Amino acid sequence: MDKSKVFFTNLHTTPSSNLLDKMERLIKRAGIESIDFKDQFVAIKIHFGEPGNLAYLRPNYAARLATLLRSWGAKPFLTDCNTLYSGRRANAVDHLQSAMENGYNPISAQCQVIIADGLKGTEYREIPLNGEYCKAPKIGSALADADIVISMTHFKGHEQAGFGGALKNLGMGGASVGGKLELHCNSQPKIETENCKGCNICVKHCAHDAIHLNQNHKAEIDYTKCVGCGQCVALCQHDAAVMGECDTSERLNYKIAEYTQAILKDKPHFHISFIMNVSPECDCWNHNDAAIIPDLGILASFDPVALDKACADMVIAAPAINGSCLTEKHPHEHLEGADKFHLMHPDTNWQAGLEHAQKIGLGVMQYELITV
Repeated sequence: MDKSKVFFTNLHTTPSSNLLDKMERLIKRAGIESIDFKDQFVAIKIHFGEPGNLAYLRPNYAARLATLLRSWGAKPFLTDCNTLYSGRRANAVDHLQSAMENGYNPISAQCQVIIADGLKGTEYREIPLNGEYCKAPKIGSALADADIVISMTHFKGHEQAGFGGALKNLGMGGASVGGKLELHCNSQPKIETENCKGCNICVKHCAHDAIHLNQNHKAEIDYTKCVGCGQCVALCQHDAAVMGECDTSERLNYKIAEYTQAILKDKPHFHISFIMNVSPECDCWNHNDAAIIPDLGILASFDPVALDKACADMVIAAPAINGSCLTEKHPHEHLEGADKFHLMHPDTNWQAGLEHAQKIGLGVMQYELITV
């Protein structure tokens, strides 16, 4: 099996070469210009960060990338999908406001910001895949309709997947609200009766006539009709329609790999990851804990699997920062070379996702690291 090329640059700068310059040189050296961008809609998949969290990527990087893409004739836009959980990014209005608060707007980012699955998370395309776990992933429409996909990823820990890398950014982040339900759950949604206001919106919009209001004016799901599409979860504004029983870390990562495959299917794609401020948990939280390792650098590749593996290997090899939650939980252990993701989140299995991604042909875990 041939190795994929992963390109790396450290974070040392000079007066004539700042981090934005280094990122530009990195992606050019990695071959991004081999893609024909002329008149193509280019989705830059990024995480805007939940307000209160400060570990997300600065918009300056996206702005430099967007400017480059436009110079090559592209029509770039920044995008992400709405969240399944209730928060500041659960609908497009709040999501765009959150992005603005965190510095992402057409002026700072030098391109438009589009919420890929629409106002309420219900605008998606089903991409026929017939995968082992996902038959037709539900992908946010703007992302599915893009001609080219570029991921920009803040590499960090994740409480369910082990770490959040390119696959997580794409496969989970690019899923519509209903798609996120499919990713997270091994059962259909449920109704928290005490939260139900009897507003009837889930009944009106259920395409399968699976929900009705009972004699107490509370929603009930007919599981003989429910297909688990997640529409009710996406539409409910009262946290009454919620996720069912959560899936295992392994199955979650298998599904993320298949959703990523659906997003990238038949499209040119390229991936950039930043090992900076490696927080122990996802940027979806409204807070971020202290970084667990020193900042290392920026990596780029056409292969998202090899890229994730290279990032994981570098974090594992790095020393832990004293005073982080990692060293506080494991004060007497030698952490350089230890699997920090598993130590932080023992119930996760990040390797499973990369192995499945390789199995389905999304990329390979073997890589050649080239320093720029």
